Amino acid sequence: MMASSYNAKDEDGHHPGSVGSGGPGAVKSKKPDNTAFKQQRLPAWQPILTAGTVLPAFFMIGLIFIPIGIGLLVTSNNIKEFEVRAVAIATSYSCECASLNNRNSPRTKDFSNVFMYYGLSNFYQNHRRYVKSRDDSQLNGDKSSLLNPSKECEPYRTSDKKSIAPCGAIANSLFNDTLELFYIHPNGSRIAIHLVKTGIAWWTDKHVKFRNPGENNNNLSIVFQDTSKPVNWRKPVYELDPSDPDNNGFINEDFIVWMRTAALPTFRKLYRIIQKKKDNMTPTLPPGNYSLEVIYNYPVRSFDGRKRMILSTISWMGGKNPFLGIAYITVGSVCFFLGVVLLIIHHKYGNRNNNADIPN
Repeated sequence: MMASSYNAKDEDGHHPGSVGSGGPGAVKSKKPDNTAFKQQRLPAWQPILTAGTVLPAFFMIGLIFIPIGIGLLVTSNNIKEFEVRAVAIATSYSCECASLNNRNSPRTKDFSNVFMYYGLSNFYQNHRRYVKSRDDSQLNGDKSSLLNPSKECEPYRTSDKKSIAPCGAIANSLFNDTLELFYIHPNGSRIAIHLVKTGIAWWTDKHVKFRNPGENNNNLSIVFQDTSKPVNWRKPVYELDPSDPDNNGFINEDFIVWMRTAALPTFRKLYRIIQKKKDNMTPTLPPGNYSLEVIYNYPVRSFDGRKRMILSTISWMGGKNPFLGIAYITVGSVCFFLGVVLLIIHHKYGNRNNNADIPN
């Protein structure tokens, strides 16, 4: 065999008298520099997967994930919900659609807030064109966008030769049913449950993303005088809640909640909050019968939708959602099962392979 000579300069691409050695007419070499980074000589760690490392990992994941999943599932199941599905789907009238028996609704012994949601089904808020049909600059109070909205809002950009505020398909389809809850006293009288309409939107949405134009001007009718209301709205944006300047116009919380589009066609959105009693001795919803009154304004027959109302409590992990607990239990169980199977295989065949490697 012939021995080949090695020169460090050869690796660097420097040859005496060659082009690129720094002489006249030298051309810079395209070869990467001889550095640890460019030559891929950085320190690296590669795990060696053996039975002694894989089996404990599977068992540890199983022993950690399964108890966490059980805790999450129990917490979710302790959240009480009561759902009322609307019977009429397209008629505008007031009706007592449901009688709520408190035994099935949020616990009578609960002293925490109760949250009221409205739900829609078969409504695809995640459609690409629907999601894009808005003008965030306009919603953030930009005056130029107020009078000249983005073209993404078409065909809900202008009406009657005036710009629409707020523009776009999302705002145009704002949910506008009215829900009221009454407690039926044993003597037959109805007592209205106080429903809080503020505090239902995200803080960042309320104070950062949504602002009224001309914040120094509290007279919103003047601010929006050169605009038109959305086509499907019954009143302009500055009349959403005229009694509360901090909940009117673009910063109306019902409007803000609706503008945060849902990912699935069946969804719920927070409508009102039933606050706990100040004395902390009276349940938020005392035992008894309840009546739900709905003023139907929102048509759903055109897309074969359904409406519902949900009363729910919450926990430290949020609303009722068993998926996370089930996911943890499933992953933990699969890992523990694989650990048992691999342990049996290793115990049965591992020693045989080791003995085969020993020379006679």
